[in-house]
Parts: sequence; C-alpha cells; structure tokens
Amino acid sequence: MAKYAILKSSTLRAGDPDASLQGDLPSGRRSYLGFVLRAVLGIAIVTFLVWRYDARSVLRLLAREQPRYFEAAVGVYLSTQVISAYRWRLLAAIVQLEASFTDFLVFRFIATFTNTLIPGVVGGDALRAIYLGRRASRLGEAFASVVADRVVGLVGLFWLAAFAAIFLNDTGFSAVVTAPPIGIGLITLTAFVASPLLIRVIHMMPPRLSRNASFIVTYLQHPGALLATLLLSVIVQSALAVCQYLLARGIGVDASFTLFLFCVPIAGVFASLPLTVNGLGVREVAYLVLFAVAGVGRTDAIALGLLWFVSTTLGALPGVIAFVATPPDRSLIRRRLM
Repeated sequence: MAKYAILKSSTLRAGDPDASLQGDLPSGRRSYLGFVLRAVLGIAIVTFLVWRYDARSVLRLLAREQPRYFEAAVGVYLSTQVISAYRWRLLAAIVQLEASFTDFLVFRFIATFTNTLIPGVVGGDALRAIYLGRRASRLGEAFASVVADRVVGLVGLFWLAAFAAIFLNDTGFSAVVTAPPIGIGLITLTAFVASPLLIRVIHMMPPRLSRNASFIVTYLQHPGALLATLLLSVIVQSALAVCQYLLARGIGVDASFTLFLFCVPIAGVFASLPLTVNGLGVREVAYLVLFAVAGVGRTDAIALGLLWFVSTTLGALPGVIAFVATPPDRSLIRRRLM
C-alpha cells in the first residue's frame, strides 16, 4: 500500500498525457477560469481556421454529413468506452483492486464527461481514481491503475501508428513524420519484450527511485495480462480511426483507411494536450497538417475535426447520468488529495 501512496503523490504533481492529476485543488474560481480560457482558445482557433479556409465551404461540408455515417461513428465511439473500461479493469486486477465491470464502466463515462464538458475541480482521470479508490478504500492502487491505463493507451496508440506508417505508400509523408512513431513503437515493443531486464534495472536503482518505480515492476511481472491490455489499446485506437473514417465518408472524402490509422492516433496525441476543451482547435490544426500532406482538402480536414468534436461530445453525454447517479464526495476528495 505504501508504494502506491508514493505513486499517488508523485502522479498528482506530474500529471499525465490526457488529463490533469493535480495534488493541490485549485479554487473554484481558478478552475472555472481555466476552463473558460481553454474554451475561448479552442473557439478562437476554430474560428480562425474556418475564416481562413472559407467558412461557407466548411459549413456546406458539415451539412453534407450523412446521418447514417454519423450515427455509426458515435456508436463505434461508445463501444471504445466499453472496451477501455474492460482494459482498465484488467489493469486494476493486477494490483489486486477488484470491482464490478459496471463500476469501471460508470467511472469511465464519468471521467469522459468530466474531461469533455465540466470545468471540474480535478481532472477526469483523477476523479475516476478517486471513485474507484473510495469504492475499495485503496486510493493508491486506484491511482496506479489509472496511470497504467493511460500509459498502456499511449503505447497502443504508437504501436498502431507505427504499423500504419510502414504501409503508407505514395501519401506524401516524409521520414520526418513517419520515423518518430515507428521509432517509439519499436522502443516500447523492445521494452515490453525485455521486461525481465527492466525489472532487474529498477531493483538496482537508488532506493528512493526504486520505490517510486515499484508499481512498474508490479505490471511488468504480469506480461500476459499486460499484453492483453496493450492489444485492447490497439483495438480501441483502430476503432477510433474507424469512427473518423466513417465521418469522412459521410462528407464524401475518399481516402484510404490506412491513412486514418496513421493520422488519427498522431492527431490524438496533440489533441490530448490540456490546451483547449476536448482538443477543440488543436485537433483541427493537426488534421489540417497531416491530412493535407496526403492530399485531403483543407476544408475537408477542418470539417472532419469539427464532426469528431461533436461526435465525442455526444458520446460523453451518457456520463451525465452516471455523474448524477454517483455524486462525488467533495470532502473525501479534499482530504485525500491535499
């Protein structure tokens, strides 16, 4: 338990790639101000892009989206939430943290809803760790499972992008763009295969560093379960690419599915930065750069980014029910995180 308490403390200070895990709870005013600033920045970026690349053309493309493709994209996105909840449950089980699958699914939707629509006191990842930790009275292990879930998701993202980059032909992407995902994918794959060696290296580190990295050892000692979660991450990222491929087909964009397998994960990395609300604006810029290289029209790329923003926002709405039905204990949050 102590080693996960150390992890909780360091994690809250360091943060993660998709959501803020903060140890010092900001005041309500500061929290709302940050949300407003991120929303304003996202809207400003989108407004500039739409104005710069012909607003009428973008609006015509949005109006052209066929409902059946849009509905299918939202449905596939919802399925990724279910798969992600199951992946998180597998990772939690490695640290002997048990709860029903329904709990993991509910907490997952709450986190998605919070990250997308609520200027919350803490980020969605911190909140789902608190919910799970409160349920089992083991907050340290809950934070360990959430950190592992984020890391595994990021590794799966790069594995998919690396695989797709190998098969990109005549798309205009230079090695400067394709080499980093391939390199990161190979490094993480090598690290997984060499997990026994990594465990020995961690044990040889200075005691303080070794204690902070002890949760990594716990996961590396279960390569079978860890591999299963990594494969689930690849499936989730592939499904997200399917979502955006469907949205693109709905507005008449004719591009290869392999292109989406590469561009969607890479754009997702940039969109996950806590600069705007739900990646609004950042994702559109990433799409504009990546898809334009492959010959997709700029207005098509902007429209696709906006459609994906709307899709994910709608996909987060089930979290409203979960959030209302499972209210957070504010006093517990303050007592355990401060």
